Amino acid sequence: MNRLIRPALAVLASVILMGSASAQTFPTKEIRLVCGFVAGSGADIIHRYFASKLQQVSGHSFIVENRPGAAGNVASSYAAKAPPDGHTVYLVGGSSLASVPHLFKQPVVDPLKDFDSIGTILKQGWVLLVDAKSPHKNLSELTQHLKTKGAKASYSSATTIGTVMAELYKQRAGLDMVQVNYKTIADSLNDALDGRIDVVFGDPAFAIAQTKAGRLRPLAISSGERMKAMADLPTMGEGGVQGVDLMTWWITVVPAGTPQGPKDQLKKWFDQVLKMPETVEFLSNIGTDVFMSEPKEAHDFLASEIKGWGENIRLAKIPAN
Repeated sequence: MNRLIRPALAVLASVILMGSASAQTFPTKEIRLVCGFVAGSGADIIHRYFASKLQQVSGHSFIVENRPGAAGNVASSYAAKAPPDGHTVYLVGGSSLASVPHLFKQPVVDPLKDFDSIGTILKQGWVLLVDAKSPHKNLSELTQHLKTKGAKASYSSATTIGTVMAELYKQRAGLDMVQVNYKTIADSLNDALDGRIDVVFGDPAFAIAQTKAGRLRPLAISSGERMKAMADLPTMGEGGVQGVDLMTWWITVVPAGTPQGPKDQLKKWFDQVLKMPETVEFLSNIGTDVFMSEPKEAHDFLASEIKGWGENIRLAKIPAN
């Protein structure tokens, strides 16, 4: 028996030592934060903030690598195929990853199999806005107006989540709005201000900027509960439209098979950054809340969101490409 046990213990000790050595020698080079959007975009700004703070807490070099294109597929494929050594980290919208299996007939990645989760980092709701000159001061007033307008009512959206939010609103409130597509949400601004579009569904950073500029008025947020960063903005439910609970959130992942040592170290650094008061303030300024979770919680949440987004996309009648 001893002859059988000793070799097994030796192998186990070797594995433990390798894992320990992996953690102690990580990183051996700069760490890349992969961004699926162009430099200067809102997502890029968030990536660069985290790169700066991660470098500050770790004493190691973090850089942002922009890989835009194909609705995030370029970045997802690139990150999934990177060496699984902890030196490539993908900061990505969890809702974007969750929608991949439903938006594409041949997805380039399997979100649950091709990545290991480090944790979630932030969350935000989408915002329903109207022209600041509109007489409608709350969602209830707007809903009644849109019911009267019928099929002549219209909304603008340039994102999957904006479209889903609009379709949920239509279904729950019994509306017949027509969708008008734009390349970016900013492209719809002139039509909204000229009265050609009744409702705009935008991200919180866009909503805050347009509200401060006096162009648009926010009436409701898509999350089931109020967001700390936008505490004065009521939910759709508070405005009389029940059954809308939609938010976007970000997750940090690494290529599947990355050793536990580097994953633990990355998790420690991200947690340090997320607990900084300046991080809370930075995210709050763009309408976003800190959203921390453990790796298994993040993985399980992503799995549940994949199921939920299947229903959302079906509801929004978005065809798979």
